[in-house]
Amino acid sequence: MKKPELLAPAGNKTNLIAAIKNGADAVYFGVENLNMRAAAKNFNTDELPELVAYCKEHEVDTHLTMNTIVYENELDEIDKILTAAKAAGIDMIICWDMAVIQRVREYEIPFCISTQASISNSAAAQFYKDLGAKRIVLARECTLDQIKEIKSKVDIEIEAFVHGAMCVAISGRCFMSHEVFNRSANRGDCLQPCRREFKIYDTHNEAEYLLGEDYVLSPKDLYAMPFIDQLIEAGIDSFKIEGRKRSPEYISKVIRSYREAIDLYFINELTDEKKAGYEEELKKVYNRGFSPGFYFNTQNEDQYAGIYGSKATTRKTYAGKVINFFKQSSIAHVKLEAAGITKEDELYIIGNATGIIELKLSDLFVNDVRGNSANKGDEITFPVPDRVRPGDKLYKVVQAEQNEK
Repeated sequence: MKKPELLAPAGNKTNLIAAIKNGADAVYFGVENLNMRAAAKNFNTDELPELVAYCKEHEVDTHLTMNTIVYENELDEIDKILTAAKAAGIDMIICWDMAVIQRVREYEIPFCISTQASISNSAAAQFYKDLGAKRIVLARECTLDQIKEIKSKVDIEIEAFVHGAMCVAISGRCFMSHEVFNRSANRGDCLQPCRREFKIYDTHNEAEYLLGEDYVLSPKDLYAMPFIDQLIEAGIDSFKIEGRKRSPEYISKVIRSYREAIDLYFINELTDEKKAGYEEELKKVYNRGFSPGFYFNTQNEDQYAGIYGSKATTRKTYAGKVINFFKQSSIAHVKLEAAGITKEDELYIIGNATGIIELKLSDLFVNDVRGNSANKGDEITFPVPDRVRPGDKLYKVVQAEQNEK
């Protein structure tokens, strides 16, 4: 049985490095235009050579998203992006607009059909295979049994989401944000008005109801860890994580958890206890609650978020900035600018070239004297498990209160 690829989102360089350090086999990201996460920082086309070289150095594949609808005045933009992608050595283009498909075939770059195409049957899968697609991302509405059937009938790589935000619209093709704010989800610019509280009125304006208890337009996040064994056994080629707009700590914990789970499965050590541990870790970062999505075609009355925002059990608070790093002893030198810290605190160090480092503060020197705590304004040193850089930011991890989410 082939081990599935673990495909990670990378909305910026910090998250890309975090994904690679935590075990991603491949990363997907966008450039300035024509990608479905316009609000992510994304990359510039002139960054692609360095970006791809870094990924290849770490034996990680690169997938470039060009998965929006394309307007007439943007046809030249397709060539601009594909020229840069080809020169940089991008491994795969994610697309679904026929204009992009036509041009990517001419450039002879492998391509994957986005979930935006809502591929839900073997005939559609065969159609895109005949067009030359190497891979398809099935519609999120497909059940596990449907995925197995499609996989058995068409010899094409199948990519499926296993974790992250779910949309109330079919495969995310929604016009609500466009209608309300003129910011289109199909152009990667959704403002997610569906996640808010709503009032409904009867036709005679005699009664009104606040739909804030269930948030019936805001589904919980997809969470496949409890049945990841079944997804592996179904022969899905790539497990995709959603989250190009998420934080570095989200990327770190999600990728690491799924990396470990996949690897443990293949040595027969993935237990229910391990899965429960991963769930507790993933609850610490942004989430709207967890759901199996559509995999088992069940109507779950507990499928909606129930709140606006995140249910994360922890949050990070800025504490200070790295001044120096002593390579020989692996010691970080930090100036506390905003908050104090104490031994045994959980910390994040985040930087553009560092990604994210998570640690528990095991030893602490305050103004060159060993101590148990430090205050705002102090300079501190402590051991770190990996290299950090001047300018990296130090955050303290604290328990989140419900009213903060």
